[in-house]
Amino acid sequence: MTRTTARVTGAAVAAPLLLLSCAAGSAQAHGAPTAPVSRVYACSPGGGSAATAACKAAIAASGQNFVAWDNLRVAGVDGRDRQVIPDGRLCSGNLPAYRGLDLARTDWPATRLAPGARMTMTYASTIAHAGTFRLYLTKQGYDPEKPLKWSDLPAQPFAEFKDPALSNGAYHFTATLPADRTGRQMLYTIWQNSSTSDTYYSCSDVVFPAKRNAGAAAASARPRASATPVPRASAKPAPSASRSPAAPTRRTATAAPVSPSATTAAADSTPVASDTNSGTGPSAPLMAGGAAAVLVLTGGAALALRLRRR
Repeated sequence: MTRTTARVTGAAVAAPLLLLSCAAGSAQAHGAPTAPVSRVYACSPGGGSAATAACKAAIAASGQNFVAWDNLRVAGVDGRDRQVIPDGRLCSGNLPAYRGLDLARTDWPATRLAPGARMTMTYASTIAHAGTFRLYLTKQGYDPEKPLKWSDLPAQPFAEFKDPALSNGAYHFTATLPADRTGRQMLYTIWQNSSTSDTYYSCSDVVFPAKRNAGAAAASARPRASATPVPRASAKPAPSASRSPAAPTRRTATAAPVSPSATTAAADSTPVASDTNSGTGPSAPLMAGGAAAVLVLTGGAALALRLRRR
C-alpha cells in the first residue's frame, strides 16, 4: 500500500469517527430553565448576569464560565434523587464542574413571582427527549443563606409534566404557584429522561412579595377618611355685638350725604365718621338752641335803645 493510499484510507476512517464524536458532543447538551432563569443559565456567557457578584463567585468556584449551561445532568439516578444527590449539592447535581452553583448567598439573579399566580416556565433544550418534569418550591421559612437541602423542599412537587412538546427550541408549561410563599425562595426543577438514563437538575431563584402584617392589612381594609370634613352640629352661637341693643345716640339735624368712598369703607366694615354718633361732640339741637338765644338778646337790646332816644 502506497503512502497516498494509506492517507486516503486513514482519512476515510477518521471522517466517520469525527462525525460520531461531534454527534456525541452535541448529544451531551440538552437544556435548562431560562424563565424563571436558572443559576446555570444566568451565569453563562449568554445569560446576561455573568458579571454579577454571585455569578463571578460561582464561576471562580467552578473553574468554568458555564458555556455548557445545558449539560448539568447525572446518569443512572432513575428517580432516586434524594439518595444520590447529597444535601448542599442540589443545584450542582454534585458535579464538581458546577459546584459554584451551590453557594449560599442572597444576591443570585432572581425572578419576581406572585403567590398563587399562574407561572409559565420556559425550559430551553437543544435536543428533544421524552421524560417528566417535576417542579418544587422551597417551604416557607427557607433560608437562602444556607445551602439547599432536601428537607427544604416538599415531599411532592407542586406541578409535574410528562413528555411536553418541544416548540421553538424550548419546552413551555404553565402551573399554579403555591399561595403561601413570601420572600426569596428556590424553584427546583428535576427533568428525568425516559429516553436516556440522564436526570437534569436546576435551581431558579425567585422572590415573592413580603406579607403585610395584620395591623397594616386591617388599616388598609378600613374606609379612608374623606378629605372634606363632615359638618358637625355646632353649639348655639353666642349673640354677636350687632344683635345686642344699641346704645342710644344723638341724631344730627340733617343727614350728610355719604360719599362713594364712605360706601366702600362701610362695605369693608371700616367705621365711617365714627365721631358723629359717638356722643362726645356737640349735638345739632344744642347748637340750634344757642343760636336762638343769641337772636332774642340781640333783638331786646335794639328795642331798649330806640325807647331811650324817644
